[in-house]
Amino acid sequence: MPRIDPKVRKIASEYIKHNKRGRAVLALERMLEAGSVTTDELKDLGYNHPPRAIGDVRDNGIPVITKMVKSLSGRRMASYRLGTADDIRKGQTGRTNFSKKFRHKLFDMYGSIDCITGAEHERRSLQIDHRIPYRIAGDEGLETDDATAYMLLDAKSQRLKSWSCENCENLIEKQEPAICRKCFWAFPENYSHIAMKEIRRVDIVWQGKEVRDYEMIVKRANDEKMSLQDFLKELGRKHL
Repeated sequence: MPRIDPKVRKIASEYIKHNKRGRAVLALERMLEAGSVTTDELKDLGYNHPPRAIGDVRDNGIPVITKMVKSLSGRRMASYRLGTADDIRKGQTGRTNFSKKFRHKLFDMYGSIDCITGAEHERRSLQIDHRIPYRIAGDEGLETDDATAYMLLDAKSQRLKSWSCENCENLIEKQEPAICRKCFWAFPENYSHIAMKEIRRVDIVWQGKEVRDYEMIVKRANDEKMSLQDFLKELGRKHL
């Protein structure tokens, strides 16, 4: 049996016991049995996106150490093993279920809108998301009921944010909350970069009566033989 910190082994075993299945369970079972699991091994076990499986493990407060190794073919890949109790970061003891009171507080603050696109949704379609990824700041602000540390996102915006964060150098290596606080995905209302890249973006949704405006803009763009994106950029330049 591989040598694993008893406290971490207990946390991992309890998670498996209460969840039975899922991508985190798949990764945990392998690490408990063999001591480590590689990207290729997770793929062989049937999971095509290993980093997300490991991300789920970390999101549940279980420390994982990443090491880059070489495959039999000489290709570099990640190898994961369970860390020690000392590696459990403050505020990261497993995701907390948000109370109804806290959820209502967010809706009172933002309304029923997606904080990235500004689109209105039914409340049941919006999910609470950490502005700064859980893997970097844990449940920051939750103890003090600080709703400004969280945002409301629909499923599409949440997927886009997750993909961008998962491929960001800050999440992979630096783990600095200050960098996230300047990122579009955390504070779209005031940012200086997107996943540490010099990029600016605007997500706009036209709803209800606004759809007519959208259709007129599309027609104008087609008349100018321009993409909608280029047409809007040109329109912006003309009005600066």
